[in-house]
Amino acid sequence: MPIRTPRRSHLIPRTRDGRIAAVAFLVVFLLALPPVTHTVFNRTEPWLFGVPFLYAMLLVVYVALIGILIWVWRRRL
Repeated sequence: MPIRTPRRSHLIPRTRDGRIAAVAFLVVFLLALPPVTHTVFNRTEPWLFGVPFLYAMLLVVYVALIGILIWVWRRRL
């Protein structure tokens, strides 16, 4: 009978960089959720790059999320 090794969850990061990436992704993702978008980003008046502030900030948040995912992919975490 073969010896079974305990399987570790693939949902828990195993490296320091993996934990940093997971926490960074969650923190940046929280910026795109309603408590922040309704209180902090919900302004139209300072126009940035020709679009209202809300859309510019959401674009920045989504680009940051994609950047974190690309960083994770390149590091093969």
